[in-house]
Amino acid sequence: MSGDGAGLPQRITQSLAPHGLILRGGFHPATGDGVPPLADGSPTSTMMLIGNASTGDGDPMWRAFAAARGRFTGADPLNDWTRAVVAPLATELGAEPLYPFGGPPHLPFQRWAQRAEPVAPSPLGLLIHPEYGLWHAYRAALAFAERLELPARGEAVSPCTRCGERPCLSACPVGAFSGAGFDAQACAAHLDSPEGSDCLEQGCRARRACPVAPARAHRPGQAAFHMRAFRRGIALG
Repeated sequence: MSGDGAGLPQRITQSLAPHGLILRGGFHPATGDGVPPLADGSPTSTMMLIGNASTGDGDPMWRAFAAARGRFTGADPLNDWTRAVVAPLATELGAEPLYPFGGPPHLPFQRWAQRAEPVAPSPLGLLIHPEYGLWHAYRAALAFAERLELPARGEAVSPCTRCGERPCLSACPVGAFSGAGFDAQACAAHLDSPEGSDCLEQGCRARRACPVAPARAHRPGQAAFHMRAFRRGIALG
C-alpha cells in the first residue's frame, strides 16, 4: 500500500462518506480468526471492516443505495452495489476486498466484528452495538498485507446484560426465537401469511422490540427490502 498508513482510517472514512458507509474498526489477525490469506498466498496482516448504521434520520447507506439502485438489476442489488463501491477503494489502497455474502462457505464476519468493535451477540443472534443497537451491519472488509495502525477500539458492556425482560424474545408472534435457537420455518410461514405483513413490511417485530436505540430502526422501505431478502435466504436454506 502506498501513502501514509497512519492516516489510513481517515482516508477510508472520507472515501466511504459519500456512499453512507462507515469504517467499523479493524484488527490484526491472529490464529483462529479465520482470516484467509491474500490472493498471492501471503498472510493478511491488517483487517479493516466497512459497514453502515442507522441514525435518528434513517440510514445514510440506504439513501445512497436507493439513489443508485436503478443501475443494479441483479438478484442481489445491494450486494452488487457494495462491490461497486468497495472494490475500487480496495484497489486504490492496495487492499483485497472481502464480503459477508457470496458463500457458502461464508466468511466469519461476526467473529471479525467482535475483534474490531465492542459488539456482542444478542438473544436474537444479531450483534448488538452499545450505540447503534441492532440497527447496523457489516458490508465488507479490506485485507492488507502490511501491519497498519488501527483506529481506536472502544470498550463497552453489552446492553443485553442490563436487560432483564428481554422483550425481543417475547415479541415474535410465532415464538421463533427461544433458548433452543431460531425456528426458521415458523418465521417463514408467518411471513408468508396475511398476519405476517407487519413483520414483512415494517421489519422483524422481535428486532423492533429491542429497547436499545429504537429511534434508529429501519424505515419501512429499507425494512421491507431486508425482510424480503431474509425470506429468500430462508428458502435457499
